[in-house]
Amino acid sequence: MKKFLLATAFAALAAPALAADLGPRGYTRAPVFAAPVYNWTGFYIGGHVGGAFSASNDFNGLVLSDYDARFFGGVQAGADWQFAQNWVIGAEGQYSWLGKNNINATFPGGFVYNNNQRGLGSVTGRVGYAAGPALFYIKGGYAYSDNRETLTLGGVPVAFVLDGSHSNGWTVGGGVEYLFAPNWSAKAEYQYYDFGNSRFLAPAPLVPFGSFHNDEHTLKAGVNYRFNFASPVVARY
Repeated sequence: MKKFLLATAFAALAAPALAADLGPRGYTRAPVFAAPVYNWTGFYIGGHVGGAFSASNDFNGLVLSDYDARFFGGVQAGADWQFAQNWVIGAEGQYSWLGKNNINATFPGGFVYNNNQRGLGSVTGRVGYAAGPALFYIKGGYAYSDNRETLTLGGVPVAFVLDGSHSNGWTVGGGVEYLFAPNWSAKAEYQYYDFGNSRFLAPAPLVPFGSFHNDEHTLKAGVNYRFNFASPVVARY
């Protein structure tokens, strides 16, 4: 019994010393915060829908009809390169199919001119600034108008000559694109197309009517699927 009591007392006296030898208790580190740095470098393809609006032009005072907004939809493809952390440059090609005729004009004498503008295309460069998942950009370059023009007299087609095809022109615009998923972005964009002036060189009765201007204002919303060259970089704090 005495031996048991002595052993118990010894164990009680030795416990604090053993605890001291174990050192201080460990602690759990706070988790590392990872802030994503969004990657815009890579190829992309996508589609868009929107509306096109022509300016109110005329042939020397003769008003051209049908400038109502027209629905359009199309496709786009391009590539971007992100540099200097927040800056992005790229190139894009796009084509939009238009929903209805653009220009109609009835001249004195019974001549009727019609321009069935079936589509708008462009090849542009763009430069933008990336702020988190949003990219603010401007763009500009070559524009194409897919025209099918006719001139009739009493319903019968008549040969005619214009001083240019007004199918080739230039375009500028800008917008914002937003990365809402790892490989998906949505965009909203304004784009202006200018195809210059047109005037009749033949037939002779239409020459005095002068020229009219060919241009389009467009608003569109679109979605892109992006094939990134590399995974997004992550900054740790």
